[in-house]
Amino acid sequence: MSDPIRESEFLPVEVTHDAVLMDPSANPFKLVVDPVMRIKLRRALFDLIENHDDELAKYVSDGLLALDSYKEYIEIFAKSLRESMATCDGVAYLLQACGFHTNPGDINLNPETRWKIHR
Repeated sequence: MSDPIRESEFLPVEVTHDAVLMDPSANPFKLVVDPVMRIKLRRALFDLIENHDDELAKYVSDGLLALDSYKEYIEIFAKSLRESMATCDGVAYLLQACGFHTNPGDINLNPETRWKIHR
């Protein structure tokens, strides 16, 4: 059975694997976000979401997790994703899925967001 999400226009079925990833340190004044890297990141996030959904469904079907409502399921689901992404392992998973091999000790879990203000 085909997966309609993967076949949608937002997640192309085929990704070019030979694209050169940008080196952010090559030019500190301008970083262009590579569309292929963005596709890989979206796919990794989708796979992560699917994994969390499958695991929660197993816990519920095995009687290990009680749920009173869909609202509670969504709250637990969001908490699970948040906890995963707040770890070096979670960020390392996304980096690896995008083609980067980084030492987990080098991952910054609290990067500074530098918004540009135009007046």
